[in-house]
Amino acid sequence: MSRRHVEITSELMVRAYRHGLFPMAETRRGERLYWLDPEQRGILPLDGFHLPRRLERTVLSDRFEVAADRDFPAAIAGCAEAGPGREDTWINSQIETLFSELHRMGLAHSVECRLDGALVGGLYGVAIGGAFFGESMFSRVRDASKVALVHLVARLRLGGFRLLDTQFVTAHLAQFGAVEIPRDRYKLRLTEALEAPARWIAAPEPDALRVAVQALGRPEAAPRPHPTS
Repeated sequence: MSRRHVEITSELMVRAYRHGLFPMAETRRGERLYWLDPEQRGILPLDGFHLPRRLERTVLSDRFEVAADRDFPAAIAGCAEAGPGREDTWINSQIETLFSELHRMGLAHSVECRLDGALVGGLYGVAIGGAFFGESMFSRVRDASKVALVHLVARLRLGGFRLLDTQFVTAHLAQFGAVEIPRDRYKLRLTEALEAPARWIAAPEPDALRVAVQALGRPEAAPRPHPTS
């Protein structure tokens, strides 16, 4: 894995993402950020997402109130906090500042799950062209981050996205179909995705969103939608 220390700005981050690199801090309190360019890159195929039936029922039950971009700072703060099995994170204060700036630029987005009005899970990432670079997720109650991921994938499919980059593959992501591919193959897919005419849909029409979620559970039932003008 190649890693080098440089000063990072939001503009530099955009250029780096377009070339397949991403920044991380070593710890929550770390003062330096590093570019990472893994030899094996994690992706979650949008046409091969595995949605378990139990989770599909949870998503469609509306147990959680799910919204996108309602409170981006709270979502990234949730991802930065320690929790069971995660005593530290790579999201330091500079990461929070940089991604908040990307959010103001219309490039960074969050998907948030609320229960009885309280934020209980979510995720955030960066959208450039037809590529979405997933950064982190968190959950304070069972299934909250999983529901956020399902909503993300449904929105990406509705918007015509071509690539969901997960950076690495964890056991949590593998259950949904995440795989590793070599760096050179990833960059070819990234180049193609960046040229796709995709758009981020923060608030899809409810019926269209429901159909998109159902299609994830039965991928043979419907082709992937394309963005509309």
